[in-house]
Amino acid sequence: MKNSRYTLFFSLLCLAFIGAWVADICIGSVKLSLSDFWQWITGNEATNPGLHNIIHSFRLPKAITACLAGAGLAVSGQMMQTLFANPLAGPYVLGISSGAGLGVAILLLGSTLLPTFLIGSGLLQVGAAIVGALVVMLLVLLVSTRTNDTISLLLVGMMFGSLAGAIINVLQSISNPESLKMYVVWSMGSLGAVTWDMLHIMAPLIAVGLIASLLLCKQLNALLLGENYAVGLGISIGWARTYIILTTCLLAATITAFTGPIAFIGMAVPHIARGLFKTSNHRVILPACMLIGASLLMLCDCFTQLPISEYILPINAISSLIGAPIILWVIIRNKHLHQ
Repeated sequence: MKNSRYTLFFSLLCLAFIGAWVADICIGSVKLSLSDFWQWITGNEATNPGLHNIIHSFRLPKAITACLAGAGLAVSGQMMQTLFANPLAGPYVLGISSGAGLGVAILLLGSTLLPTFLIGSGLLQVGAAIVGALVVMLLVLLVSTRTNDTISLLLVGMMFGSLAGAIINVLQSISNPESLKMYVVWSMGSLGAVTWDMLHIMAPLIAVGLIASLLLCKQLNALLLGENYAVGLGISIGWARTYIILTTCLLAATITAFTGPIAFIGMAVPHIARGLFKTSNHRVILPACMLIGASLLMLCDCFTQLPISEYILPINAISSLIGAPIILWVIIRNKHLHQ
């Protein structure tokens, strides 16, 4: 009975994923009809010469980026909620996003030696974000090998995030308006800035992170029952925690570097998946998080272009509008459960 229900839900999620993907391809500054989409998917584009260029050069990379980022954030959020036994934990709880932001801030706000056109280069911003995220990741991993307390590790991540935020604020206060605008635009998040060349780097890294998360299902399920139980199953808590942190950092750092910070997807989607499937088994929840996260971020991308067709709203704002009510519901629900 349970397996048949899981099969039904996964089938519905796959249909929702396909629907979100088609919508993300069709909705944009140039509206495409379903017949246009069908012409492209079947290779019959002769009647519309610009159709292939619009979809292949702009819409398709953006949709693939949304799939990868949504899946990666949702999975890393689920792993952090399990590791810290905290329903409000997310992929950025270890300060990875702040580290990536600091790297970009140093490049955009603190560099006066590089010309403006070079500072604004997408790949250079990605490189700066990756370096900043890697520095924080290495510091978190170093601390994780010195302490067995997950709460202390959580506090360390928060302190790294606060420290990076403080440095960013200092750089913002002394930067020129043009550099400050470039940083603010990056901090709003963007799926459309990722090109095919960037995807050739982004996609393999996220694929490695997603596969690694699936290989950690046994350790994650054991941690749900407590560390003592996990040790009784022969699981090394230290190594399991290191692998979980490393996988989360890989996903969060890669996504933030290429798209900028995207709020609430990693925190909200695990709750949707657990509420839908009524289980905490990571063999079920992680694939569900991938499908829901990818579909939800593609829908968020559609909403960024709906209200005013001439302007594109920040993806961070739309994901927050959708994710924040879910988190508020979780807080209120947990408060009632503990009364």
